[in-house]
Amino acid sequence: MQQKLEEREVQGNLRQLKTTSALIDFCSNDYLGFARSEKLRALVQEYENKYKHLPMGATGSRLLSGNNTLFKELEETIAQYHHGEAALLFNSGYAANVGLLSALPQRGDSIFYDEAIHASIKDGMRLSFAKSYSFKHNNLKDLRRKLSHATGTAFVVVESVYSMDGDMAPLAELAQLCQEQSIALIVDEAHAVGLYGPKGEGLTVALGLEDKVFAQVITYGKAMGSHGAAVVGSKVLRDYLINFSRAFIYTTGLPTHALITLQCAYKLLPELDKERQHVNKLAEHLLEQLNKVKGIRCAPEESVILSVFLESGDIKKLKELALYLQQSGFDVRPVLSPTVPQGQERLRIIVHAYNTEEEIEGLVQAIAKGT
Repeated sequence: MQQKLEEREVQGNLRQLKTTSALIDFCSNDYLGFARSEKLRALVQEYENKYKHLPMGATGSRLLSGNNTLFKELEETIAQYHHGEAALLFNSGYAANVGLLSALPQRGDSIFYDEAIHASIKDGMRLSFAKSYSFKHNNLKDLRRKLSHATGTAFVVVESVYSMDGDMAPLAELAQLCQEQSIALIVDEAHAVGLYGPKGEGLTVALGLEDKVFAQVITYGKAMGSHGAAVVGSKVLRDYLINFSRAFIYTTGLPTHALITLQCAYKLLPELDKERQHVNKLAEHLLEQLNKVKGIRCAPEESVILSVFLESGDIKKLKELALYLQQSGFDVRPVLSPTVPQGQERLRIIVHAYNTEEEIEGLVQAIAKGT
């Protein structure tokens, strides 16, 4: 173990846990400010009185003692909100992806996944015993070539908005392709929920593709400001996962407080049109200002997740720049290999509804000075 850690330290990408305080947040996934919302906190306290007859914490797996009426009510809310027949809660986005991908594809089936897909999906695929093939990021031409290897039931797995690059999948084209070839399309909506759609339902609903998507994975640790995740799809899929998803069967259910927080977040989410508009406006302003700074390049063009690359490609300087920004009062972190491919190390900047134009200006000035 020590040898492996030393090797990673020499490579300059040793991970360490850090805490920050009093820094301006350009790092967290709390896009809409729900994690710090006093309105949400007050509503949760109100609902906790309503459900005070339930145990405060979870008491076991949901197939034993851990299920209650609040799960049923919340899963019905989730399914309706994301235009699905049914929903099943998992304890995290990681657990939902592993639970879905390890249970659904069988030996002899085939999975086609975007090369930029989240690690949790890759881990789930490894446990499925199905054959898996990556295709170039957002490249339908490459996907079509890879589909010639399809055997058994075929699945295509993508993120609607990619967590590291911040760009969107070509969902409409993917859905059409999958429908033409009878392929099940699975969409991880983790970084789209809250930001896209008339009520923040996600990109699938925003594009009207819910009938063409086999399953949506809805994650709550980002814009929803809470914890847990849900798989949204058909009633048959829900029943199947209850019976065959080990990540669901052998896990203690979510505690009552988490369920109440999610129910309250869904109640407030439709009211956040101003926040959605504001965060997008700030992201546009940030990109416009950063494009004036020499020595860096930014991507993508339209996203609240922005990657800043040093043109020199120097990892040491990238880490030094991140440290300088933190010392200047801005919580910005470097993203290094193996989280992103070697040579694609970057600063990952996330804009939130609670950020201001003044904070944007200060951040850009600090990047220009530290580059």
